[in-house]
Amino acid sequence: MTRQSTNGDAPSPAASDAVPVRRVVTASLAGNMLEWYDFFLYTTAAAMVLGSVFFPSGGHPLLGTIAALAGHAVGFAARPIGGLVFGHIGDRRGRKTALLATISLMGGATFCMGLLPSYSTAGIVSPLLLVVLRILQGAAAGGEWGGGVLIITENVPPNRRGFLASFSSCGMGIGFVLSSLALWLAQQASGDAFAAWGWRLPFLASAVIFAVGLYIRRNLGETESFEETTVTGAEAADKAVASEARSPLREVLRRHPRQILFAMALRFADSGASYIFMSFSLVYGAYVGISSTVLLWAGIVGMTVDSVMMVVFGRLSDRVGRRPVYLGGTIGIIVWAVPFFLLMDTGETAAVWLAFVVGHIAIAAMIGVQPSYFAELFSTRTRYSGMAIGHELSSAVAGGLSPVAATALLAATGHFLPVALLTIAMTLVATVALVFFADRTATADVAQDPSPSASDTSTETDTHGEITAKRDTSAPVA
Repeated sequence: MTRQSTNGDAPSPAASDAVPVRRVVTASLAGNMLEWYDFFLYTTAAAMVLGSVFFPSGGHPLLGTIAALAGHAVGFAARPIGGLVFGHIGDRRGRKTALLATISLMGGATFCMGLLPSYSTAGIVSPLLLVVLRILQGAAAGGEWGGGVLIITENVPPNRRGFLASFSSCGMGIGFVLSSLALWLAQQASGDAFAAWGWRLPFLASAVIFAVGLYIRRNLGETESFEETTVTGAEAADKAVASEARSPLREVLRRHPRQILFAMALRFADSGASYIFMSFSLVYGAYVGISSTVLLWAGIVGMTVDSVMMVVFGRLSDRVGRRPVYLGGTIGIIVWAVPFFLLMDTGETAAVWLAFVVGHIAIAAMIGVQPSYFAELFSTRTRYSGMAIGHELSSAVAGGLSPVAATALLAATGHFLPVALLTIAMTLVATVALVFFADRTATADVAQDPSPSASDTSTETDTHGEITAKRDTSAPVA
């Protein structure tokens, strides 16, 4: 879309696109930031306090924490379901409709967590209700990521897609920082007030966050790519197009199975490592005697650096390609897995901060590139569903189970080495996938999604099973 200048001259592309691009990037960053504040809040609180409130152990000090982190895993198990449901809605009804639903579900579930009675008050009903609400959070998160990415990637120029789409991931990082800050502020309550009622305040504050996020998204338009595809699909006579519109999930499984597997493999590295570095590290730090304040601030500083570096790596991927940057991140995790825990063992504040900062820089190389990388794997009419499946299935396994498995390994062995080896093993899955799967950054064109019935377009599958578009060179390309 272009605007006419006041002097009658044709506007430059940069001038005409600056405002809408800025608007969608801001909306994606803010929406993701607010929604992931809610999701990460449980994860951080589970490592700090929820075990004693909802899952009294009566024995080993780590058992209650393991139970609380199992609730974390349940939320991740619900993410693929949410991804499928909201992916279908997003591909059928639009990205905006799906995003309004996810933020409403997330905000309501988080607020209700702050109202739950403790185990000592309500018995078994208390943890059961907590698990139900965590499932709702997980379903919302499963639909959130893909939609937040697509409102950027389907509206921006291809040569800036990596840079601009990285702001979506940056919103996730800021959400984690805000949730940690909120818990730190609540922790300043005197005596036993934090364990008794102070932890509830950050959850109840989600009511304000929900209202702000809902306002932002209600005033957000649909993506240009989806609107163009909707018009094409409505006017096309080809039955294949109609079938695709009815069942995005079936179509993406038929057309893009290798891309889904590739996305799942990549997620093993960043999801597994990030939740060990973010969540399990709080458990391990407490285990070796590091104060919760030092751990919270190490996480805040690490994730702040992470959020900044996501944008840097996103921009770098526009220049050198997605795969080299992502591969650098996986190698960084493999190299840093053992030193991370060795530094924590020192108990020195500076060493702990260094462990977190370097670890999060490696994670940023993956998460910053991921939005543009994943979006370029799928066609517009199946993109939301394809990204949700690839992203969330691995999240359920690697992200959901890694803190629980790591805590169980620590309880069984009393040493960090098995946890470091687990981190390396998950990261190797992504490294191998990157070596054997082609990078299509140079040929990907998110904005132009070919219609199977259009006379001037056709599709071809390369040797790695990826769909690339061939257009009539006489037709203009946006």
